Amino acid sequence: MTTDEAAGRNPTAPPSRRLTGSYRFWFADQRWEWSDQVAALHGYRPGQARPTTELLLAHKHPDDRAKVADTLAMVVRTGLPFSSRHRIIDTAGITRHVLVVGDQLRDDAGEVVGTAGFYIDVTDNVHDQRRETIDEILPDLVAAREVIEQAKGALMAIYGINAEQAFDVLIWRSQETNTKLRALAEGLVSALHDFRGAEVHTRARFDHLLLTVHEHTDTRTPHSRRTHRHNGQRRRQSTDSPQR
Repeated sequence: MTTDEAAGRNPTAPPSRRLTGSYRFWFADQRWEWSDQVAALHGYRPGQARPTTELLLAHKHPDDRAKVADTLAMVVRTGLPFSSRHRIIDTAGITRHVLVVGDQLRDDAGEVVGTAGFYIDVTDNVHDQRRETIDEILPDLVAAREVIEQAKGALMAIYGINAEQAFDVLIWRSQETNTKLRALAEGLVSALHDFRGAEVHTRARFDHLLLTVHEHTDTRTPHSRRTHRHNGQRRRQSTDSPQR
């Protein structure tokens, strides 16, 4: 028995097995199609399991299952693209944090008939394969650091992931589409202008954050901090002075 099992916890994914892969789901007959990588993400060998909605939900972490079921129902009802960050538990009991992004799947007539997209394992582990990939694209990283950071920031804001996970998404899409990382980041950042800002609800939340963030963290400049301390000392000295 492992330490995690003895403590009643699900072990997290080992560093050498981070996976990404694709899926397709047809609404009419509720038919799923997983790539070999997505099957492996759930602990199955290629062709070992026939993916179904019931099997998919059974692998979700109990605390995330209802949220994923609601998201799936919304996608079937509206046909809209979606993204979901949640946990799955594979056949070995290993917990993985995944980001699932789905777009519209259309038939030859252009009708939306399902959803298709990808899974990416965003469990917080850095492994040798990722370091090797970074070494290969290092010249491109140096040349395009600014635009890549902007693309990472966009992914972090939209998907609620950290900087390392956002970088993993960019690397995976670069490899999957055989597109230079710099070109991918530039295309993503350029296309953001077409969004014309966030939706009203998100913008209102950000407005509030922008106007109140100074209340929750010390964002003052060194000069203003020194002035604040000096004024405080003067007030204390005034208070401590004997009354005449």
